[in-house]
Amino acid sequence: MIDGKVGIAIVGCGNIAEPYAETLQPYEHIRLVGAYDLIPQRAERLVARYGGKTYASMEELLADDAVDIVINLTIHHAHPAVIAQCLNAGKHVHSEKPLAMTYEEARALVDLAAEKGLRLSCSPITYMGEAQQTAWKLIREGKLGAVRVAYAEVNHGRIESWHPNPEPFYEVGALFDVGVYPLTILTTFFGPARRVTAYGKVVYPDRVTEEGRPFHIETPDFVVAVVELANGTVVRLTTNFYVGHHSKQKGIEFHGDLGSLYLGSWQNFAAPVEFAGYGKPYSPVPLVKEPYPGTEWSRAVVEMVDAISEGRPQRATGAQAAHVVEILCAIRRSYTEGRPVPVESDFTPPSPMDWAM
Repeated sequence: MIDGKVGIAIVGCGNIAEPYAETLQPYEHIRLVGAYDLIPQRAERLVARYGGKTYASMEELLADDAVDIVINLTIHHAHPAVIAQCLNAGKHVHSEKPLAMTYEEARALVDLAAEKGLRLSCSPITYMGEAQQTAWKLIREGKLGAVRVAYAEVNHGRIESWHPNPEPFYEVGALFDVGVYPLTILTTFFGPARRVTAYGKVVYPDRVTEEGRPFHIETPDFVVAVVELANGTVVRLTTNFYVGHHSKQKGIEFHGDLGSLYLGSWQNFAAPVEFAGYGKPYSPVPLVKEPYPGTEWSRAVVEMVDAISEGRPQRATGAQAAHVVEILCAIRRSYTEGRPVPVESDFTPPSPMDWAM
């Protein structure tokens, strides 16, 4: 911390780095110290716009005493190594999702952070959004009665239609890349999962990038799973990299004994929220406060900074992220082996945002 400001460094300066840097700007107690990327020009472009310096190496970044928290925005498979390197250097970490590609790696990171006395948080954190908090408040207040079924839809389109480097996303698959969003919201609202049953398939194997380069995928681009939560709620999760965002099946539906709730997006903080008593039509629900227009990507980083200052746990934890990784791995194992797979880990769910109590 310098001049009373918490120093943030970004590692990995691809597409998502600018939204993170942009949403940090309004917070005067936080400062972007610098950035590092394997392609130096990307880090240079980021700091030219948002401030700070370009680091020549991870070692240089981690040796800088001005860096308190590292935001890890590297590609999926690099997450565990980068997080461990930062924790071992004494830095708090917020990472993009998923925390790791196996539960064992994810759990080891949680244990390392605890051993070092450091904070570890992970995306997705969209349950912190105004629309999502509104939905959770209605559920907590019993508006729906007991929620027994939830439908979560992730029709995320064809990555090659907009991303310059789509292959890493297809290597990971829609489940690990974007299935994490509704799973994190649902485990926040209802607690841990206990069993999954799933089906996966490659429905569109041969693709072409915007530049006309053909590529072939082998990780299922279509996965459907039934996730049984410990509290009794049953979730049907659909994830794919084929059906576009134009699909009428989107967001999350919560169905309870007294009624149903529709959350129009698991990502957009300003998403519509609608309630219907059983057998009645949906009506809009006002949000608990004026929403951020879109996704405030750095909200969990800011919340972590405040939690450190106030001496309390942050809401986005490595333990929940690791539990979600275990669910993802169980789904993958289920569709590979053709059988139900148990989920065993636990975590302490986050508390609602203060303004949504």
